[in-house]
Amino acid sequence: MLKGFKDFIMRGNLIELAVAFIVGGAFASVVTTFTNVLMSFISKIGGQPDFGSVSIADVNVGRFLNAVIAFLIVSAVIYFFVVTPYNKLQARMARGEEPASPAPDIALLTEIRDLLAGRPGTSNVRGGGGLT
Repeated sequence: MLKGFKDFIMRGNLIELAVAFIVGGAFASVVTTFTNVLMSFISKIGGQPDFGSVSIADVNVGRFLNAVIAFLIVSAVIYFFVVTPYNKLQARMARGEEPASPAPDIALLTEIRDLLAGRPGTSNVRGGGGLT
């Protein structure tokens, strides 16, 4: 029973998830600070960045506006600083993994080499020793 629990804990996915959670928490504080800095710039341009006192038809919608603005800032930061570079990296890695098909003449020479190497009495065709 304990061996199964140990295997579960040491499974790679769980460790990766724990690391991602910790890094995500640290990244959340960076994004929150960035959001606060951006809201400070907004306050310099348009006054108080806190919309908590905004009311429409005697209904306070200011807190909702604050949440929407913070959500949009956080979403933009994550998209431009995490998602976009990750997608570019994935595309670059995918291009590097695809083996290019050889030119027809190279493919033909490779096939001839393989056929000659399979013949009895042929020595070291691949090593460049020549035909004997």
